[in-house]
Amino acid sequence: MLGFLSARQAGLEDPLRLRRAESTRRSHPDVHKYSVETVQWYPHDTGMFTSSSFDKTLKVWDTNTLQIADVFNFEETVYSHHMSPVATKHCLVAVGTRGPKVQLCDLKSGSCSHILQGHRQEILAVSWSPRYEYILATASADSRAKLWDVRRASGCLITLDQHNGKKSQAAESANTAHNGKVNGLCFTSDGLHLLTVGTDDRMRLWNSSNGENTLVNYGKVYNNSRKGLKFTVSSGCSSEFVFVPYGSTIAIYTLYSGERITMLKGHYKSVDCCVFQSNFQELYSGSRDCNILAWVPSLCESVPDDDDETSTRSQLNPAFEDAWSSSDEEG
Repeated sequence: MLGFLSARQAGLEDPLRLRRAESTRRSHPDVHKYSVETVQWYPHDTGMFTSSSFDKTLKVWDTNTLQIADVFNFEETVYSHHMSPVATKHCLVAVGTRGPKVQLCDLKSGSCSHILQGHRQEILAVSWSPRYEYILATASADSRAKLWDVRRASGCLITLDQHNGKKSQAAESANTAHNGKVNGLCFTSDGLHLLTVGTDDRMRLWNSSNGENTLVNYGKVYNNSRKGLKFTVSSGCSSEFVFVPYGSTIAIYTLYSGERITMLKGHYKSVDCCVFQSNFQELYSGSRDCNILAWVPSLCESVPDDDDETSTRSQLNPAFEDAWSSSDEEG
């Protein structure tokens, strides 16, 4: 079982200090008027970051001055936005709103340069591939998840089908990824697979190159979010894990087997988002209890001793096991 210690338990965060910092930010003249749904650093330079909100705006901030460098205004509530982590030939920000069209905003020109049409209801989540800079994934309340190549006139490459085309030979437009709203998606760190979650309490793992449902069974994945659900995948572990907000807790699943291995408890109210930091192997979670917690994997964990059920011994956490073997050991 994967063991984590929360930052609060380790005494690393002061909730009072966080609340004071929040009240200071609310006094800023350029602050969003309603709920902020997404915040992201500019992938290539920490001198800039972006935020989007229910106030129908996407704002580009100068980190050094905390002043707005640019503002994109939309006709609908903004649910999600994302910048490509690998793009070198474009500066497009994908934006999902209450409308059915995916909008691509160009940071260089300061205008919306593309519109992707194909969904029928609001766009709840968007994510660029970490492998190919022109590939974008979108999730909608119309039960569909799509992969796009933004260079193509038609745009849509694949509409993901949970049945892999076996249930019906109907047109691709009839394909659905979930039996409910698709309100979250996340690529694996290598970009080879895509995870989606839906209000049908299911999580699915897809081959991102051909759109095939890998049929990994994660069991019931609690999801009552009426907007986007922001979950994350580990990177750099010997086995990769998925971290999904689950009420006031965070569920951890093994990526390729689907096993739920533990629940992280520390928040007092619903967890809205979590993100994994691969450089430090840490997980950060944000909750409606106004706290941000950092979760650090424990190097060793206690397991029952085979000879004595009342005693325990320590073993190396599987996440930190060396995945490589020497030639001497193999021989």
